[in-house]
Amino acid sequence: MNVDGPPGEAGSARAQRVTIYDVARAAGVAPSTVSRAFARPGRVTAATAEKVRQAADQVGYRPEMTQRRGPAERRRARTIALLVADITNPVFLDIIRGAEEAVTAAGYTLLLANTQESDRLERGILERVLDSVDGLLLTSSRMPDAGIRLIARQKPTVVLNRFVTGVPCVVGDSTGIRRAAELFATIGRTRVAYLAGPEASWANGVRWRALVDAAPGLALSVRQLGPFAPDIAGGEAAAATWLTRRTPAVLAYNDLMAIGFQRAVLAAGLRVPEDVAVVGFDDSVLAGLVVPALTSIGTPLVRIGATAVHHLLALERGGHPAVDRPVLLPTRLVERSSTPARPVPGAPR
Repeated sequence: MNVDGPPGEAGSARAQRVTIYDVARAAGVAPSTVSRAFARPGRVTAATAEKVRQAADQVGYRPEMTQRRGPAERRRARTIALLVADITNPVFLDIIRGAEEAVTAAGYTLLLANTQESDRLERGILERVLDSVDGLLLTSSRMPDAGIRLIARQKPTVVLNRFVTGVPCVVGDSTGIRRAAELFATIGRTRVAYLAGPEASWANGVRWRALVDAAPGLALSVRQLGPFAPDIAGGEAAAATWLTRRTPAVLAYNDLMAIGFQRAVLAAGLRVPEDVAVVGFDDSVLAGLVVPALTSIGTPLVRIGATAVHHLLALERGGHPAVDRPVLLPTRLVERSSTPARPVPGAPR
């Protein structure tokens, strides 16, 4: 156990233990800044948080949030907090369902919080719940990596839909993006626009890079538009930009953007998929309800939620899940009528 106290006020046993004062000296900041970085991470900048984290690693300091609590306070709450970026986005419903089923089966309670795509709100929520839960599930977190690593040093944490080195993570793989690119090549739609989501989204960057990596081997020309808000209004805004320089194929960051894009281009008098083939991401419940039905890349969302809980519980019980690579779950392409049917081999054109 770490003991935090002014240098020199205790005997040799305490002096040999690493304290926040050692971290402060190594980081070149005040001890109060180190304390805030661990106890109230929302009150320091990302750069300061990273400096403190590196200094803590250097001197071997590990914070223990329960060290000053009495026995009653140290009892496990059997509660896990799940933070989602946007609770109005249907993609999170299945993640929540998978997590809730796994949490309930383990005898825990799930605490759900909506961060509204805001790293500031996310940090504030974490400050309020950190001492009252046994673990954290951060879904599509908008916090910087340094902030997430600081949180993970204080409380068992698993990240979903994003990879952060040093923290257990569960994400979908890039197979679905590759399949979408192959579909565009097969149907002869070789110029593709990618409608980008939030700049702070790790998944956004991964999806764009997967498309870029697939393009040369399939003779595709790809370009990125955005970033745009990851919702229907963002898709409509993306359509306004796309209409100034059209491509015969579009891959959207998520289904909501794809649906907004479709609605805007249809209102402009264009046809889907005749004038533009559209592919979304998430294969949410809305994908099959819109007209034309949306081709989308599906992720095993329920399984992602459940897998994250299982890793978190293992971590909370003293396990050591891999932190140098994410747990990858397979994605797939679900074809519907927003993309043309593939040509039948041997059939006349």
